[in-house]
Amino acid sequence: MKLEIKNVTKKFSEKTAVHNFSMELHSGECIGLIGPNGAGKSTLIKMIADIVDPSMGEIILDGNKISKVKSRIGYLPQYPNFYKWMTAKETLTFMGQLSGLKKEELIRDIPKVMDKVGLNGEENVKVRNFSGGMRQRLGIAQAILHKPALIVMDEPVSALDPIGRREVINIIQGIKKDTTILLSTHILSDAEEICERFVIIKNGEKIEDTSMSDLLKKHNQNKLIFEITPQSSGWVNTLKELDYVKNVAVFGTKVKIEVENIGRNKDMIIKSALEHNVELLKFEIDNDSLEDIFLKLVV
Repeated sequence: MKLEIKNVTKKFSEKTAVHNFSMELHSGECIGLIGPNGAGKSTLIKMIADIVDPSMGEIILDGNKISKVKSRIGYLPQYPNFYKWMTAKETLTFMGQLSGLKKEELIRDIPKVMDKVGLNGEENVKVRNFSGGMRQRLGIAQAILHKPALIVMDEPVSALDPIGRREVINIIQGIKKDTTILLSTHILSDAEEICERFVIIKNGEKIEDTSMSDLLKKHNQNKLIFEITPQSSGWVNTLKELDYVKNVAVFGTKVKIEVENIGRNKDMIIKSALEHNVELLKFEIDNDSLEDIFLKLVV
């Protein structure tokens, strides 16, 4: 499976929601499309799912325009909308028929899908009685029922409470073993847990496309954190005079030191602390989280 998004732009009147966006997805990937609210994530997801047409550019799945092979895509909107008077089984039967599945396929596969999303035993419960987390799980069930090559998910956990979010994350972890997933989110801890690759979007434009390790390597600064006693605070002035120290910031008893080269300079900093009889309570290398990097890139 290969999805190609080629120079896609989407305009609504005078507003450009997505601008000249390109990327590729390949079989087995789980990719997080991350960005702040209003960055263009939902619009891009809807174009990939062939719900919204691009103003310019094209989206290709295995050499075909997406409109011709949209049945190979599963789509989970941020707020799945079902007929509340239907049962879960009736909902999946209806959705499956819309996807072209035959009756015998639905009889065989609906119980399997219900079990996979943790709704086994809820087949005959009406959707109106489902919690938010259960409706989201039903949404995942309808998205995977026809065994798509690619599943696109728009903010799949943002509207859920912590318990519902954990349930849905666990389900996504399970189904990503069998299919390719693109999910949009602004909840970075979830993206970090689920995805191996991250595409960051800001003002409709792609600003990063990388793995977690490469993202950290690229954006982490050479910083050390020392926790010292108040009696050792005079050492801070000494640090500021060292030519390899680029910046020093003090937060109570914590001293954050940015150096030119972490590998070479950390031992020199420790040596300086020992020479000045600094009482060290704690020492660590400061690694930015995905959230730290995200804020640097989009704010």
